[in-house]
Amino acid sequence: MQAAPPVRATAIPSFTDALRAVESLLMSGGQRTARRNAWTSVLEDRRRAKDRVEAQQVLDQAATLTS
Repeated sequence: MQAAPPVRATAIPSFTDALRAVESLLMSGGQRTARRNAWTSVLEDRRRAKDRVEAQQVLDQAATLTS
């Protein structure tokens, strides 16, 4: 009986990896960096907005308790 040939496992690229591959083909490096920086800024703005809402809720609760 012969031994089975070794199985090679290759990872299936994620959707994000596929998009980045297409992006790298279509855009120059500078545009790619600018787009990523812009997206990072959007995510950071959303995080700060969420923090502001939570802080305002805490202040409103504190004001309700003291009055």
